[in-house]
Amino acid sequence: MTKKAVRTPHPVDVYVGRKLRMRRTILGMSQSELGDSIGISFQQVQKYERGSNRISASKLWDFSRALNVTPGYFFDGFPVEENIEG
Repeated sequence: MTKKAVRTPHPVDVYVGRKLRMRRTILGMSQSELGDSIGISFQQVQKYERGSNRISASKLWDFSRALNVTPGYFFDGFPVEENIEG
């Protein structure tokens, strides 16, 4: 029997998820309402907000339209200098 490796969410995924939750909360929108507005389940919204699932570029675009922000909003304030890999 093999064990499945536990994936630690990337800091960018966690940060974007927090920004998603913050904006949704500011607008007084439930996870269900947000999910319905872009055609996904509230469970998927939860996973995105936790950073356990990565948000694709197209979904990020959908979220930005639903939440009335630019796609860049989700990255504003992220400490880029400390997280450059190379």
